[in-house]
Amino acid sequence: MGITIRDASVALGAMLCTCALGALAQTQQRLGPAVWAWDKLAVEKTQIGAIRTLVRQPTATLDELEMHVTTLNPGLSSHPPHQHPNEELVILDSGTVETLSAGARHRLGPGSVIFNASNAPHALRNVGDTPATYHVINWKTAATPSN
Repeated sequence: MGITIRDASVALGAMLCTCALGALAQTQQRLGPAVWAWDKLAVEKTQIGAIRTLVRQPTATLDELEMHVTTLNPGLSSHPPHQHPNEELVILDSGTVETLSAGARHRLGPGSVIFNASNAPHALRNVGDTPATYHVINWKTAATPSN
């Protein structure tokens, strides 16, 4: 039983798709030195406040670095309690929030820092009378669980 033209066509198609995906993955350049000026960041209004997106791309040591700044209106939550495999750092710039961390709720003010560990349930809610603004930095590495 020999290789048919159909078999060769399927194999060639699979090879071309694999090469194309590899090329696409390589086109996303690694983040090098960068600076983001606060007054130059685009502000996108959301149902809960606003978001300023900084970056979402690989670096020399991370599979993905994602950074954004959220402004959360009083009385609102960024999202229901959830978890994700990537680790996340949240730095509170202004306002008062309540965070769910390690099964406990904590009330925090400006300058506070939250570390959301991999696959640990967490949430954040603005419990103050003014908007709360916080910086979010999360990352993925080869060691990040797949789910």
